[in-house]
Amino acid sequence: MSGAAGSIEDRIQTSLGASIERSERLSGGCVADVRLASLADGRRIVVKAGELGSKLDVEGRMLGYLAEHSSLPVPEVFIGDDDLLVMAYIEHGGGLGTSGERHAAEILAALHNIKPTDAGEAQNAYGLGFDTLIGGLPQPNGWDDSWASFFAKRRLIEMAEQSAQAGRCDRKLVARVEVLSGKLDELIGDASPPGLIHGDVWSGNVLAGKGRVAGLIDPAIYFADPEVELAFITLFSTFGRAFFERYDELRPIRKGFFETRRDLYNLFPLLVHTRLFGGGYLASVERTLGTLGF
Repeated sequence: MSGAAGSIEDRIQTSLGASIERSERLSGGCVADVRLASLADGRRIVVKAGELGSKLDVEGRMLGYLAEHSSLPVPEVFIGDDDLLVMAYIEHGGGLGTSGERHAAEILAALHNIKPTDAGEAQNAYGLGFDTLIGGLPQPNGWDDSWASFFAKRRLIEMAEQSAQAGRCDRKLVARVEVLSGKLDELIGDASPPGLIHGDVWSGNVLAGKGRVAGLIDPAIYFADPEVELAFITLFSTFGRAFFERYDELRPIRKGFFETRRDLYNLFPLLVHTRLFGGGYLASVERTLGTLGF
């Protein structure tokens, strides 16, 4: 690390009590430079360094929330500042296989069983007491007793508006999303009670080790109908049949999820990717809206 890295190294040494001996760049990171660093005392850490306004403190806060309120394997956070996030490095390598997918189902089912009041929140509602991020984009929360209302306003319409403001889609698409959002009550039916979700379970955020899930990183947490997490997993084929069979044993998947609600819930990550990348993701949003009759 060079340039402004001197001050970063000083902050790390002050906080962790050991200096950085060497570092290497890691892949990933939407808003920050990400490196694996070795400390003089033998520890290895992951260092995310960004500009002021990077909101890396939000990522640190989400990881801390998961560590405090769940058994999900997440990295320990040493520094969680706006421009600097320092975490323990989780040893990993290799694939998951069938046993690893079953393990993933077990730890995510346990996560989804956590209600807001289990985490010390004042109410059992959908959302979270602080705003979060997904892929570096604002993810507003707050609380709502209605899952359909929360998902409509704070996920679908919010991300469609962000995409339009960034020039990734036109107002006609926003209007289509708004019309669909007005029908969410009947499309969703009786929602599952709010459960804590990771929010961004794609393969790049799943660290495998010895045929099990060694860690999950880069969360986008809130309390949701957990089906929204399952839908995301199918969108990018993070896990396969073994995962869903084991999950269904632990938390039975309601009828109609694979037939209808999966596509409905995947509108949100498709809108996120439209906002970030445009192109083919916008076409996927339009196709999904058409399939759903909007």
